[in-house]
Amino acid sequence: MTRKPDLSFWQIFNMCFGFLGIQFGFALQNANVSRIFQTLGAVVGSIPALWIAAPLTGLIVQPIIGHYSDRTWSRMGRRRPYFLAGAILATLALLFMPNAPVLWVAAGLLWIMDASFNVSMEPFRAFVGDQLPTHQRPLGFSMQSVFIGVGAVVASALPWLLARLGVSNVAPAGMIPDTVVYSFYAGAATLLGAVLWTVLSTREYPPAQLHDFDEVQESPAVIDASGAWRMGLLLLIPGIAGALAVGYYHLAHDLYLLAGMLGVFGSLFMWLSFNHGRNRGMLGQVMSDLYGMPRAMRRLAWVQFFSWFALFAMWIYTTPAVTMVQFGSTDTQSVAYNAGANWVGVLFGAYNGFAALAALLIPFMVRIIGLRWSHLVNLMLGGLGLISLLLIRDPDWLLLSMVGVGFAWASILSLPYALLSDNLPTGKMGVYMGIFNFFIVIPQLLAASVLGLLLRVFFHDQPMYALVLGGISLGVAGLFTLRVHEPG
Repeated sequence: MTRKPDLSFWQIFNMCFGFLGIQFGFALQNANVSRIFQTLGAVVGSIPALWIAAPLTGLIVQPIIGHYSDRTWSRMGRRRPYFLAGAILATLALLFMPNAPVLWVAAGLLWIMDASFNVSMEPFRAFVGDQLPTHQRPLGFSMQSVFIGVGAVVASALPWLLARLGVSNVAPAGMIPDTVVYSFYAGAATLLGAVLWTVLSTREYPPAQLHDFDEVQESPAVIDASGAWRMGLLLLIPGIAGALAVGYYHLAHDLYLLAGMLGVFGSLFMWLSFNHGRNRGMLGQVMSDLYGMPRAMRRLAWVQFFSWFALFAMWIYTTPAVTMVQFGSTDTQSVAYNAGANWVGVLFGAYNGFAALAALLIPFMVRIIGLRWSHLVNLMLGGLGLISLLLIRDPDWLLLSMVGVGFAWASILSLPYALLSDNLPTGKMGVYMGIFNFFIVIPQLLAASVLGLLLRVFFHDQPMYALVLGGISLGVAGLFTLRVHEPG
């Protein structure tokens, strides 16, 4: 065996630069899609259901891409073909999204756009594990976080900046303002250019050479999934009971999604158990890896679950919350609403900017108090930041709230992966990174299913309280971090 060579700063820079473009497009989606939906006629209560496409595509796409990228080798390499294919599809979706003529077209484009982002994004995480020796991986993930912050700052604030430059920020009923349209065009160009930079400036280790490095962890033996039926029953029975309850008590139809998700995963675990020892193909391999994932990954799943529930609540509801509370308007054609929507873009850019700075400070925090306590502190800061939006009335002071959110965002993008990466075998780095995404996607599906109902039943359709629930969820995620074993 040989030692994996260190890479220079510029080599790491090149391999991470594509994340700038991916995050540019992702930030445009997060900051503007609720605005596009409302402009095309969506009411606040229906917005979570329209966002379902985004996490659902990640749930399906990322483990599949991870599974196949682990087994791919071509003239372009192992991961880079997926970077490029996803970037081309995402570029087309970004060009079409602000020109969607009706609501259902915009919802379909969100599905395509998010699937394309996932095709590119999942292999980038595994790319760091492939290319860098263990002691350089924190630098790689930190550099990704910096590019995420820079791309998101510019993208989120772009409609506001264009409005300051004189571009029209209002439009007739059912039309998207020019500030948003031109921002998406800029995002398409940036995404494709940044990913092409990484594809053309990097090389990958062939599979044989990668497995010859001395720090490669061996893939585990074949996982015994004969007992997976127990997990299947624990999921299938509540799924069936939940679907019957929704129909019998005439509950919100959004809850069918949650019941269906439980039923599907329960059925898959039952199938996995009863077909134990047979050739089950790609689906069986992914489900087997899910069932047999490392203990550290199981405990981090709860941290991710509550973290991403909060983030999804923020992405869905910040625009309707801030435009209603701090700007006093729900009329999508009004000057006040569109000024507030632009300010949300500035706030999203601000928290990503603070995250880029936090990414430089977090390594020093880790040295002093460790990975777990650092993540706890950062998530608590984010929770307080979200809850404070309820109390602040001056829009300018909302920037202070974004400081805490920025620290939480930087931590979420780096510290769970630092806790996890050394526990993953190189031969399954891609598929396990894809499976880890389940615990990002499932809470988003839960948020899409229940947040609208919670607001209607308990908070009189006041979107600001979704952000309060998000803040509480970040605090819970921080407490769960203390259960995770921290490497020496």
